[in-house]
Amino acid sequence: MSTAAKLPSNFDQQGDQSDEARVDAALRSFVSEFGVTTALHMESCVHCGLCAQACHFHVATGDPKYTPIRKLEPFHRTYLREASAFAPLFRAFGLVKKPSIVDLQQWQELLYDSCTMCGRCTLACPMGIDIAELVKEARHGMFKAGLVPDRLALMDRTARQWGSTATPGDDLPDILAEVAREHGVEIPCDLEAADMLVTAAPAELGEHTKALADAAKILNHIGVKWTMHQAGFDAANIGFNNGDLELQERLTRALIDTAVKIGAKTVLLPECGHAYGAARWEAAKWYRQALPVRILHMTEFLDELIETKQIRVNKISDTATFHDPCQIVRRGGLEAAARRVLAALGVELIELENHGLTGYCCGGGGGVVSNQRAAPLRNKVFEMKKLQVEATGAKRLITSCGQCLITLEMGAKNARWDKRPESLLELVADNLAD
Repeated sequence: MSTAAKLPSNFDQQGDQSDEARVDAALRSFVSEFGVTTALHMESCVHCGLCAQACHFHVATGDPKYTPIRKLEPFHRTYLREASAFAPLFRAFGLVKKPSIVDLQQWQELLYDSCTMCGRCTLACPMGIDIAELVKEARHGMFKAGLVPDRLALMDRTARQWGSTATPGDDLPDILAEVAREHGVEIPCDLEAADMLVTAAPAELGEHTKALADAAKILNHIGVKWTMHQAGFDAANIGFNNGDLELQERLTRALIDTAVKIGAKTVLLPECGHAYGAARWEAAKWYRQALPVRILHMTEFLDELIETKQIRVNKISDTATFHDPCQIVRRGGLEAAARRVLAALGVELIELENHGLTGYCCGGGGGVVSNQRAAPLRNKVFEMKKLQVEATGAKRLITSCGQCLITLEMGAKNARWDKRPESLLELVADNLAD
């Protein structure tokens, strides 16, 4: 019996590689990531433990195995053996053990079930180690080894086949026509020329169509020439989350190249955190030059429309608290934009104890919300968020990320909590002044 066959059933693997081949594939990928920046991060840890108190999974469970720096152990060991200044000595004298298939299999939970790549640990690190980025790099090797949670691997295969985890591009016109009829809005599709290419998150093409319809309502209101396009429409980049670099590049290029093809100067992203990370901050590395289009998150778009008086909104005069999406705020820098939109809506904002750059993750980012076996951990994290929301006494809970919205809805249902999280986009659309 192979070593992998003896492992607990909650560890998943794909393909028919031997254990040795899986380890070799992972380590080759790890080594390919060891540039100057990664080396500096690897050499800088002083084991102070501050990252532990920053991690929502560690704080929620008290389990030391969820300390962020521990999530990098096989990655770090590979660095010491293969790329550090003393690598030849470490190998010759056996001072650092080579990661095994058992290490990698057990590590899967730490990388995919108990890390959302939210970056709160990065912010807390006094040495400036970008732990979230290192986790993302480590996931590249895990994907190469075929050691991704099955639910995420299924989504990866679907996106490779369809260009989306939601639907084949061929079905997009029919889906948009149905959403348009249901919500009474016009949604252009496959225009040969447009000023703006509008994209969606998978849930907006299924159970959460109101968000897509509300985006259309606002776009039609301002009179911009826009379109969705079956050649590039799904902005939620599963390759970014899984560590599938090839797919990540393909999905990003689908959006940008389609925009260029139709003459669009702007790609508008939905309320989706990882879409912002993949398209706004990582897209340029596929082109190795300045992008030919502007990448704009929905939060930025709403903020700009209000600032330039292209839209006016009615006051709702209510108390609310705001959940800051990690990839949009801490990793993306849009802390003030959402708050300006809330101010325009007349919301009395009551901040969470941890908010803005220091806000706790919803617990579902980085693919965790789609990884069903991580649900118990995710629910423990939700309890932290629930307590902070209740402590504000605010009547409403608002966020600007569809993935966060879904995660919070799932947490509320599990906890039998009666507060319904709301979308910033939908609030603006519902209160759009004539």
